[in-house]
Amino acid sequence: MINISTDKEKLDVAFIQNFLKDIYWAAGRTIEEVQITIEHSFCFGIYLNEQQIGFARVITDYVVFAYLMDVFIDEKHRGKGYASILIDAMMKEPALQQIKIWRLATTDAHFLYEKFGFKPLAHPEKLMEKVV
Repeated sequence: MINISTDKEKLDVAFIQNFLKDIYWAAGRTIEEVQITIEHSFCFGIYLNEQQIGFARVITDYVVFAYLMDVFIDEKHRGKGYASILIDAMMKEPALQQIKIWRLATTDAHFLYEKFGFKPLAHPEKLMEKVV
């Protein structure tokens, strides 16, 4: 049975960090850093028979802007539609319904996010970043 929860107490931080430490967008992230990101984000865990199999988090002000981050499904459970279930739950989360602008970055999952209305930036020339 699949369950989505926003209860941070249920999150398996060691599981999350073990995945993120080896993935291209979060390589080397420590367990302490993962804990800090969880504390300061709206988090979603996806569970199969009460065992966590994936994670995602949203950084938001709950009205204007949200940034979707650290979305993953454990490799053993991919290809079963669980990522779509997770994203769908995030997009339907009552606390996030006022948000007007959603953003994310992806190298290889455009097909997933397009199903939920995400598109390339209309005006990428307007965005800036600072990477430290």
